Amino acid sequence: MIGIPEFRPEASRKRKFGIGQTGKMKIYHRTTGQCLAKEVALANTFFKRLRGLMFRRHLAEAEALWLRPCNGVHTFWMLFAIDVIFLDRQLRIVKLVENMRPFRLTAPHLAARSVVEMSAHSISRASLKVGDQLEIVR
Repeated sequence: MIGIPEFRPEASRKRKFGIGQTGKMKIYHRTTGQCLAKEVALANTFFKRLRGLMFRRHLAEAEALWLRPCNGVHTFWMLFAIDVIFLDRQLRIVKLVENMRPFRLTAPHLAARSVVEMSAHSISRASLKVGDQLEIVR
């Protein structure tokens, strides 16, 4: 019909959560080959990074949010704890924050160029440490 915009449910769902496409990228630990996240959403605009995971009820073990560019995060208005992985330009881990509870703030890490937010205890499950190399595959 003329004058009525086409409804696309997948587009409205993306806007609702405030993050980009999910399921298109995966994160691997380069040394072990272990898949850390099977569904990675990219937050690469100011508003997507600002919204992040706010108001979501949970984050599954296989999900992650990649904030780029980013060197510090907050958990204001979040309803669950997360693990935070700070990465440099080569996707090497420069800082790890485990079990960051809601309504907290990290100090900016000057060497970080991007941040991955994952479900709590993901860092210990994968035995990640500073200096480890990650790989993000589309």
